[in-house]
Amino acid sequence: MADAISVIPAAVLRNLSDKLYEKRKNAALEVEGIVKQLAIAGDHDKITAVINLLTNEYAYSAQANHRKGGLIGLAAATVGLTSEAAQHLEQIVPPVLNSFGDPDSRVRYYACEALYNIAKVVRGDFIVFFNQIFDALCKLSADSDANVQSAAHLLDRLVKDIVTESDQFSIEEFIPLLRERMNVLNPYVRQFLVGWITVLDSVPDIDMLGFLPDFLDGLFNMLSDSSHEIRQQADSALSEFLQEIKNSPSVDYGRMAEILVQRAASPDGFTRQTAITWINEFVRLGGDQLVPHYADILGAILPCIADKEEKIRVVARETNEELRGIQADPCDGFDVGAILSIARRHLSSEWEATRIEALHWISTLLNRHRRVVLSLLSEIFETLLKALSDPSDEVVLLVLEVHACIAKDEKHFHQLIVYLVQNFRVDYSLLEKRGALIIRRLCVLLDAETVYRKLSIILQGESDLDFASIMVQALNLILLTSSELSDLRELLKKSLVNDAGKNLFLSLYSSWCHSPMAIISLCLLAQAYQHASSVIQSLVEEDINVKFLLQLDKLIHLLETPTFAYLRLQLLEPGRYIWLLKALYGLLMLLPQQSIAFKILWTRLKTVPSYSFSGEQFKPLSSRNAFSEANDFGGSQTSEDGDVSEDQRNVHNGINFASWLKQFEKVQEQHRLHSKSLALSRYSSSSSKDVQRPEEQMQPLPVPDTNRPPSRSSRRGSGQLQL
Repeated sequence: MADAISVIPAAVLRNLSDKLYEKRKNAALEVEGIVKQLAIAGDHDKITAVINLLTNEYAYSAQANHRKGGLIGLAAATVGLTSEAAQHLEQIVPPVLNSFGDPDSRVRYYACEALYNIAKVVRGDFIVFFNQIFDALCKLSADSDANVQSAAHLLDRLVKDIVTESDQFSIEEFIPLLRERMNVLNPYVRQFLVGWITVLDSVPDIDMLGFLPDFLDGLFNMLSDSSHEIRQQADSALSEFLQEIKNSPSVDYGRMAEILVQRAASPDGFTRQTAITWINEFVRLGGDQLVPHYADILGAILPCIADKEEKIRVVARETNEELRGIQADPCDGFDVGAILSIARRHLSSEWEATRIEALHWISTLLNRHRRVVLSLLSEIFETLLKALSDPSDEVVLLVLEVHACIAKDEKHFHQLIVYLVQNFRVDYSLLEKRGALIIRRLCVLLDAETVYRKLSIILQGESDLDFASIMVQALNLILLTSSELSDLRELLKKSLVNDAGKNLFLSLYSSWCHSPMAIISLCLLAQAYQHASSVIQSLVEEDINVKFLLQLDKLIHLLETPTFAYLRLQLLEPGRYIWLLKALYGLLMLLPQQSIAFKILWTRLKTVPSYSFSGEQFKPLSSRNAFSEANDFGGSQTSEDGDVSEDQRNVHNGINFASWLKQFEKVQEQHRLHSKSLALSRYSSSSSKDVQRPEEQMQPLPVPDTNRPPSRSSRRGSGQLQL
């Protein structure tokens, strides 16, 4: 200290801490000259003493003017040292850096000015302090004082120039510093960081692309900044990096893909668009590197397919098609289970387009990796079944295609039909709204006969009788009305002359017993007219309820459709199709006379001629000994189940109609008992809740009417039914 005082005049030291800038400046010039002379003389001990004096007595002083003088003095000393300044930087730079955090804005300003002058002298030699300088500049870029900010910007430009021309800069040491600050929200700091990224990326010898994953997320974060300028700078930097990626033979796609996936879900549209654009390029360029990330990428793409921004939707769809077109194998790291899980998750998306693409992915995986998908079927099956209730018809049709693909195996086919029936049982609205669509589509995809046979087998053992009846009625209506089931109807028309038709008829009969109207419809379709008449005659009082009449009304209207055109034409030969007439008259007798259905059927029956167009006079059945009916309107003369002979009447083409009628009556009796049980349960429940009057309490529960007409079995007598 004494050496320094002896070297620097007291007046100079006094002026160095003066409140007037001019005096401090002149004093600094004096210090510069003194240090220059000492440097020429090689007296570095005294130079060190001067620097220590300026640091300890001035730069670290409690008085602001002293600190200002110290900073300007250190800069002057560096200028005086010129080429020999590097060996004294360890003393000079730290007090200047310390002053960047000074509470006095003027001191911070002079610190920027001092370091600027120091840097101009030493240039690349001060790179060893780069991290500390960068940290200080980062803070000053957001300084509250505009003058300090301006000074910091000047210093920043100089430091950038020095770094770009230096071969001592270490990018490896700098990246952690950059990464720590990339998520700072201050707009000035963001501009500062983007500026440095852009500058360093422009230096050929610095590989910023290799470290892109370290700060990529931060750049994407800036795309949603409120400042248009910052968004523009970040976008420009990202565009430059994307171009470099396209031209680079070696890129770490994996780490960046993870970042892009997260940013593709950003609430900011511009960020989403940029992220999905990057993902699109990565899918094109990434190759094998991206295989382990396909599931995550798909998870980012699927929601964007339904994005509100059209540009995002277009790129997302393009990327999705590109990704689906890649033939990857599990042995290469392609995780079928992860992809399947992503697709399953997005089946619950609120967006129809996303659900559709998720189904396309499941279908693609089934086609390419069927064995693996089937081993994971338990994870997606329930979701696929729930998707059958989707409000979109297109989604439902695609779900059915997936189900049909799964059901190519008998085991999974059975599982599908069982689950489908269970879903219909649990959710009647699904059966009502989607039943026809689902059944018709499955019949196209999986063979109608196979589907109906399986459904019939399942419904035979159905314990919920009400559901069984509703389900059979629905299946029967689909059978009678759907164009997709025309072949099935043609087969059933030949039930009495063809083994295949007979087998199908019998396979449906057992479950169709749950609904009288379904059985009657089936018999009319199969041209088993005598049996249809027998079924009608077997009905008892309890069977003729509102539900039955509604079903009957539907059937009467169906009789007027093209499906039953053959039946109406057969009425031209009443002598040959006498049991058809009796069945139709039986239906007519069950209808209320004032109903529209009654009028429709009565109008139709009034057109039946009293003679056959083949020349045969119509005679009442009681006056005939025997007759034959052609069951196939194509002209076949095979007898129907209506000959007088007991054996001929009850057995035809191997079908024991008497036995099947007993089964129908047995099932219907179960339904009657079930209905009475429910009625009794409801009556008991309401009685327990209501306060009864004394006279009501004395009344017994209703009992079945023992005077009702005997059942069909007791009326069968001679086996001849009369018109």
